[in-house]
Amino acid sequence: MEISLGSLPFGLDFHPSDQLVAAALITGDLHLYRYNADSPPQKLLDLHAHEESCRAVRFVNGGQAMLTGSTDRSILATDVETGATIARLEDSHEDAIYSLINVTESTVASGDDQGCIKVWDTRQRTLCNSFDAHEEYVSDMTFAADAMKLLGTSGDGTLSVCNLRKNTVQTRSEFSEEELTSVVLMKNGRKVVCGSQSGTVLLYSWGYFKDCSDRFVGLSPNSVDALLKLDEDRVITGSENGLISLVGILPNRIIQPIAEHSEYPIESLALSHDRKFLGSISHDSMLKLWDLDDILKGSGNNISQAAESDSDGNDMDVDNKVTSKSASKGHAGSSSNNFFADL
Repeated sequence: MEISLGSLPFGLDFHPSDQLVAAALITGDLHLYRYNADSPPQKLLDLHAHEESCRAVRFVNGGQAMLTGSTDRSILATDVETGATIARLEDSHEDAIYSLINVTESTVASGDDQGCIKVWDTRQRTLCNSFDAHEEYVSDMTFAADAMKLLGTSGDGTLSVCNLRKNTVQTRSEFSEEELTSVVLMKNGRKVVCGSQSGTVLLYSWGYFKDCSDRFVGLSPNSVDALLKLDEDRVITGSENGLISLVGILPNRIIQPIAEHSEYPIESLALSHDRKFLGSISHDSMLKLWDLDDILKGSGNNISQAAESDSDGNDMDVDNKVTSKSASKGHAGSSSNNFFADL
């Protein structure tokens, strides 16, 4: 299933419970589509959300609103049903926003071009954390819910760990030789997996963030621009040559290439709420929806635990106040009309 977006897309996200997908474009536009396996996609919204590039989009508030971040430094909340502006937060960062993720049910995180990460509380409608975590753009972030730590990767070649409870940058890795482009948590939180501009996949052990514990070079020399966790043992990668691959982590191996979006770099990957579709966007200005079961055929969907070769016993430090990792994919639960209303 293919959707021509008309312009270069930077951001992609699926609705948490409905067959909706959103795309953020270089023109500042925001598109919303309804998809179905049995019919062509239907464009529901085409909005000029920002005056400059729209770099990231996330569904929030249980899917009632979409949040976008832009190079114009603003964050916009848009109503999914009507397309109306709920709230716009001007000058949310001192520099252009590069990345945006959901953190908990009531918080989101944004990262900018100069390495600043901010966490916004959508329930209290306030800025609750600000971290000068990096020296260059924040390429990606992920949330370790059990430990209440926010991890970020950057163009400066470092991985940062921000402690949300103490409001401090807990640690930062040594500088690597390449820009880090993406990050996911694997192996039940015991491994942090980072993509890089050189195509090397770096693995860090939880609690030992200064230097990586392993490197996988099977995807080199093509930059690994997107990582999408499939399960605790497998990650889907998007590379600058347009290939989408299924990669096993510990043992590290390319299980198989599963799709070829185009000859251009993959900008982002995402899974639909029911995990039936894999979404990909690239510099060919196309949004493609792949039937996940079809493209994973022959890859061995069930990996035996006996194949596990990771002997690293470093366990994640657990904060008992957070009971489920699913919080990392949570969405704000308060009324969309209150979203960022007091900022």
